[in-house]
Amino acid sequence: MTHITLIRHGQANTEARDEASYDRLSALGHQQAAWLGDHLAETGSHHPRIYCGTLTRHIETATAMGCQEVIQDPRLNEMEYFTMAQAMEQQFNLPIPQEREGFIEHLPKVFQAWAANKIDAPPESWQAFEQRTQQVLSDIAEGDGPALVVTSGGFISMAMRQAMGLDTNGMARVALAIMNTSMHRLFPIGGHLSPVLFNAVPHLDSTERQYAQTHL
Repeated sequence: MTHITLIRHGQANTEARDEASYDRLSALGHQQAAWLGDHLAETGSHHPRIYCGTLTRHIETATAMGCQEVIQDPRLNEMEYFTMAQAMEQQFNLPIPQEREGFIEHLPKVFQAWAANKIDAPPESWQAFEQRTQQVLSDIAEGDGPALVVTSGGFISMAMRQAMGLDTNGMARVALAIMNTSMHRLFPIGGHLSPVLFNAVPHLDSTERQYAQTHL
C-alpha cells in the first residue's frame, strides 16, 4: 500500500443551490489551487500518480495546480448534496440555507436522513457512496508511489469516516470543517489507511492569504 493525499477542490460557485450551477470554480478557487500547486512544487512534493473526479470543479482545480497527466475517475465524484437537499425540502419542508451558518444544522440532517434511507429516490444510496469511496481508495492505494487525489469535501469526510470509524454525526462535523484546497493524508499502517494529516492549508497560512481560507 502507498499513501494518498486527498485535496478538496477550490472554492466553487458559492451562490449556487443546485448541482449544475455549483460545479465551477470561482476566481478565488482558481487562485487557491494555483497557490497550492506552487506550494507543492516549492516543497518538492513527489506524486507520480495524480487523480481527480470527473466534475468540472475537480478538473479545474487540478489544471490550476499545474498537474499533468491526471487520471479522471468518476468514483471520486461528490455526492449530489443539492439534489438531496431539494428532496429534503419537498419531503420534510427543510429549507435549503442561503448562508454558510445555515449549513451547520442542515448538513447533518441531510446525512442522517440519507444514511437511514429516508430520502425518496436519491441519486445514489448512502451504501453505494460508502462502497465506491472504499473501493477507489483501495485501488489507488495498491498502486506504485504516493498518489495525489483531487476530490470533494463529502468524499473526504466519508474517507475519514471509514478510516476513523466515525458515526454519521462525526462525519458531518468533519465535512463542515474541510476547507477549499485543503490537504488530507491517508497512510498505510498495519494494513489499513490511517489519517496522518487533516485540513492542512500551508499555502494559505500567511497573513495576506488567510482571507482565502474558505469553507464554501
